[in-house]
Amino acid sequence: MKEKIILGIDPGTAILGYGLIKIVNKKPELIILGNIDLKKYTDHYVKLKKIYDRLIQLIDTYHPDHLSIEAPFYGKNVQSMLKLGRAQGVAMAAALARDIPITEYAPLKIKQSITGNGRASKEQVAKMLQRTLNIAKLPANLDATDGLAAAMCHFYQESNPLSTNPSGSWKEFISKNPSRVK
Repeated sequence: MKEKIILGIDPGTAILGYGLIKIVNKKPELIILGNIDLKKYTDHYVKLKKIYDRLIQLIDTYHPDHLSIEAPFYGKNVQSMLKLGRAQGVAMAAALARDIPITEYAPLKIKQSITGNGRASKEQVAKMLQRTLNIAKLPANLDATDGLAAAMCHFYQESNPLSTNPSGSWKEFISKNPSRVK
């Protein structure tokens, strides 16, 4: 894997978490992690503009090669889901504006790739990232580590030879791996 930078996003309209990692010699290194705190804004459209502006600033500063973003999960509150989807869309638009490829990962997939447990807590994810990336002090708000987890998940998926073609069919898998079929 060549040297590259991955921007991970945990979308939100109250707090959006982000983390950037640089892959050097096939090892991830933390560049930055943080939050976009949007709680002080009451206008939803202002929040979306703040998300877009800050992500464009991060993209123009660090020049990531890829955006990894947590996909929305099913929730009971339709209005919350709509707002979350808009925040995710604006983050994607920022990446697309700079021709950065995007990959979405389900929350369970991200947690599974970081901790080995798809039902891990935010705290467990944060602690594992702290150990893996030698983070001296975790941020007070763990949305930042959730964004970082999205970036690390993408790194792990790219590094895993079994996940090089996740869109392949069973027929294709069987033809390439006849000894694994009984």
